[in-house]
Amino acid sequence: MRDAAIQVATLWWREITRFRRQRSRLIGAFLQPLVFWTLLGAGLKASFRPSGMPAGINYVEYFYPGVIVLVLLFTAIFATIQTVEDRKQGFLQGVLVAPISRETVVMGQALGATTLALGQGIVFLVLAPLAGIHLSTGAVVVSIVTMAAIAFALTSIGLTIAWRIESTQGFHAIMNLILIPIWLLSGAFFPAEGAPGWLGWTMRLNPLTYGMTALRDGLYLAEPGALSARPNFAASFAIALCFAAVMFLLASRIARRSSAV
Repeated sequence: MRDAAIQVATLWWREITRFRRQRSRLIGAFLQPLVFWTLLGAGLKASFRPSGMPAGINYVEYFYPGVIVLVLLFTAIFATIQTVEDRKQGFLQGVLVAPISRETVVMGQALGATTLALGQGIVFLVLAPLAGIHLSTGAVVVSIVTMAAIAFALTSIGLTIAWRIESTQGFHAIMNLILIPIWLLSGAFFPAEGAPGWLGWTMRLNPLTYGMTALRDGLYLAEPGALSARPNFAASFAIALCFAAVMFLLASRIARRSSAV
């Protein structure tokens, strides 16, 4: 266990060090969602109010939790694409011939990418007052824990794809095809309550919907009356944790079956 912990920590630290040397990734992972929130939120605030949105909340405020998840999503994409680069450069093959299990490799990669995503999500969390959300200490803690679960799930999805894809172009295409629809159908852009029947059921079957629900609930921990219908945080968070665990197990299984050549 001690050796495995050291191996995970080494791979985790490599992800952090690589990010420090490639700070341009911050532009795409953080500033792009910020632009979306500023332009879409402000532009649609006066003219767009989707059915099912809680009363007393404008669209800028409603869209804010969705943008936090978008920050986590973009960071997951930019972080896990490095697995494809590691294969091209031979680093991944070098790791796999060492006496280290592939589950350990995936865990180190996932924790490193999750840390990066969570760090940028926390920075975006500071902007909550601009959205009209007043955070308490409890709300901050609950939101950060929820963001960690979401980031780990999204990162594990990225690793599941990265261990099978050999080109960065193919990785981007597949990730955008999977993650963007999952994000759109999570309640980030519009609530499931106001969607057509078939779309509403699709959103309820989307596991990321429950992570979004838990995050939205956590943000309003200091002012529960802000949400007209308060969701069950415990159930939503439990589903988000299960989603993260299942995606990690899937990524580990793909890694075990991959030749990485």
